Amino acid sequence: MALDDTLPLNSLGFAKSPADTRVVVAMSGGVDSSVVAAMLAEEGYDVVGVTLQLYDHGAALAKKGACCAGQDIHDARRVAEAMGFPHYVLDYENMFREAVIDEFADAYLAGATPVPCIRCNERVKFKDLLATARDLDADCMATGHYIQRKVGPNGPELHSAADPNRDQSYFLFSTTPEQLEYLRFPLGHLASKAETRALAAKYGLSVADKPDSQDICFVPNGNYASVIEKLRPGAADPGQIVDMDGNVLGEHRGVIHYTIGQRRGLGIGGLVDPLYVVKLDPETRHVVVGPKEALATRTVPVREINWLGDGPFEGQPERQVLVRIRSTRPPRPAVIRPLSATEAEVELMDPEEGVSPGQACVFYEDGTSRILGGGWIWRGAA
Repeated sequence: MALDDTLPLNSLGFAKSPADTRVVVAMSGGVDSSVVAAMLAEEGYDVVGVTLQLYDHGAALAKKGACCAGQDIHDARRVAEAMGFPHYVLDYENMFREAVIDEFADAYLAGATPVPCIRCNERVKFKDLLATARDLDADCMATGHYIQRKVGPNGPELHSAADPNRDQSYFLFSTTPEQLEYLRFPLGHLASKAETRALAAKYGLSVADKPDSQDICFVPNGNYASVIEKLRPGAADPGQIVDMDGNVLGEHRGVIHYTIGQRRGLGIGGLVDPLYVVKLDPETRHVVVGPKEALATRTVPVREINWLGDGPFEGQPERQVLVRIRSTRPPRPAVIRPLSATEAEVELMDPEEGVSPGQACVFYEDGTSRILGGGWIWRGAA
């Protein structure tokens, strides 16, 4: 149905009644996306629930705290039945493996520290699932992410969630302007997760008390190394632990067992000062260790930049922003210097420790909640 300029905008921003507005809700089986679906159904929208099966649900049936498999698909289906809207399960296992899991394994083998949840949003949920939503003639797609979409003078903008403890902007920086036109995030304005659970209880949802997902969905108990060994046999070949001058200090059981900044579990005792992993060299199978100050990084090379600010990224003057270089760390003051349409040098005002290739560097507008985009850290930072 065409938009009617005489009608006020509904809660999803369309000038037509909720009943005439179709919205596909990406349902993981968790409480957040379930509340979004129930909320929109109660408001009278034409809701279609879609759940992606991303990996072997048979192996995941007993695994709690994941998403997109086994019990979670069952939970999403139960919510749809209770609220009276259709629900579909799409088998994306092959796509997920090719677009997310394989790169995760290869990045780890190359000595990087990947963030597969970002790639999943970028390459599966906000690409292929969004295309499916369009095929279903939906006006938009809604998710349970804690982030805000606000309409600014130049179109939709991405903003941090109202609750900083739930904010998922680090994992969604690669959302493109075109995707942002189509996406909606109905939970981003809530002050706390308690509000979400209260809504779940209000709607009588069976998932109201379901625990939040913790681990990467395809990595049981956070054991990355065991997953990579299965995907890439021989990946855990042992090697040498060396200092920054190349002196051998000990043996290790495989580069994939170590991360930049790690101190514990190195197995090299008898030293006066603690040593930290400062570099991983997969080609020589060296784990390079050094003092804590060797971890300090001021200049961070960033590529594959997705720019959400105003105007094209290339040609932008250098600007002061806030950047987040790990999901668990708060944004810090920095200067961005664009080098091309997709590359930049980021200078941190205060050195950060443990900056690792493979992590994301997300840009925030200083003084506001707006996300200006971000990119991927590569090479050795300095």
